[in-house]
Amino acid sequence: MRYAVGIMPGKNTLAANAFIGRATAPTDADLVKALGSAKPVWDRLLADLAARFDGKNREWKCYSAKAGWSLRLLRGKRTILWMAPCEGCFRVAFALGERAVTAAHESGLPAWLLRTIDEAEKYPEGRAVRLHIKSPKDLTAVEKLAAVKIAN
Repeated sequence: MRYAVGIMPGKNTLAANAFIGRATAPTDADLVKALGSAKPVWDRLLADLAARFDGKNREWKCYSAKAGWSLRLLRGKRTILWMAPCEGCFRVAFALGERAVTAAHESGLPAWLLRTIDEAEKYPEGRAVRLHIKSPKDLTAVEKLAAVKIAN
């Protein structure tokens, strides 16, 4: 599977989920330990999305022991994005349908992010766009892409 990694352009690898093989969802203390300096960025993204898009619904999911735990953010019953904690960073993943891909190209997103979207693997649910997040400067693109996803 080819992963589209955006926030760190040029990287070909995807950081491993910090909670692979774990039987229970991570606690806040577990997140602090795994995310390190990225924990405030994780918290800020959650707060920003909740405030901007009424994204208060969230649930921890573990689809397989090999994948680890991810936090699914929903608006109503619709999944907006997944957040996967890694060591020192986290991944944000979107499933973008073709309408959202078209809207992304019309939204003024950075060229590297549009390339990431265009190169993303296609699935029945949409294109699997995965981004590494480490610092607050990485959040602008994620929030713009979330707005595109919600609108389409």
